[in-house]
Amino acid sequence: MPPIKKPQILLDGDITIVAFGEEFEHLGEDVMPLIAAAVDEAAQAKVPKVLLDMSSVKFFGSSYIEVLYRLWKQMESCGGRFVISGLHPYCAEVLQVTNLDKIWTVVADRDAGLAALRSTPSKS
Repeated sequence: MPPIKKPQILLDGDITIVAFGEEFEHLGEDVMPLIAAAVDEAAQAKVPKVLLDMSSVKFFGSSYIEVLYRLWKQMESCGGRFVISGLHPYCAEVLQVTNLDKIWTVVADRDAGLAALRSTPSKS
């Protein structure tokens, strides 16, 4: 049964965190409209800094990669940044095989993600 709510959106200073709870362990087609809406909401700041905390996610498919790609392009166009944290081994392997881990910032956990977004200013 698909979750009935979007991922949690949290603010930490000027950083928006999209936290995927346990109900989002599997990011399949059935939940992608909720995921896309949450990511789009997080990217609405003037110069956004977005942290995707994926520590509960054990699987995602090509539809989620498409959401990440759209976020990346949006961040590039407005001078924002996003960081992905907490990837399970399978999810990390998907990004490695596609070489997306070379263009996107991937860190171990939420604290490392927050530190990465704070240490490098957004492009103006």
